[in-house]
Amino acid sequence: MFKLFILLGALNAGLSVILGAFGAHGLESKLSEKMMDVFKTGVQYHIFHSLGLFVVAFLADKFPASLMITWAGWTMLIGIILFSGSLYVLSISGISKLGIITPFGGLAFIISWLLIVFAILKV
Repeated sequence: MFKLFILLGALNAGLSVILGAFGAHGLESKLSEKMMDVFKTGVQYHIFHSLGLFVVAFLADKFPASLMITWAGWTMLIGIILFSGSLYVLSISGISKLGIITPFGGLAFIISWLLIVFAILKV
């Protein structure tokens, strides 16, 4: 799991930088200030949780028998997709109904961090 979550963390970190640059240089003149803030929030949470995937990788290496650590990583990745992904699409498309998805991504983030807490308390 170590290599997998390092790979996922690195890919997501790189993607968040690409999307941040795209937002700053390609979207700034095309989006309203509010939608630009929405896009930036997606990028911010994307990079934070990309780093979280590195945390998961190192914990998975240290505690390889912990399924909670593994589930934390998958839940964090789901959070990135649902939370940041929905904010990216919402800001670019203007489809406000996508905002319904965002809280599920936030919940996935919370669950992933709680799984880490419980896993550490268990070992």
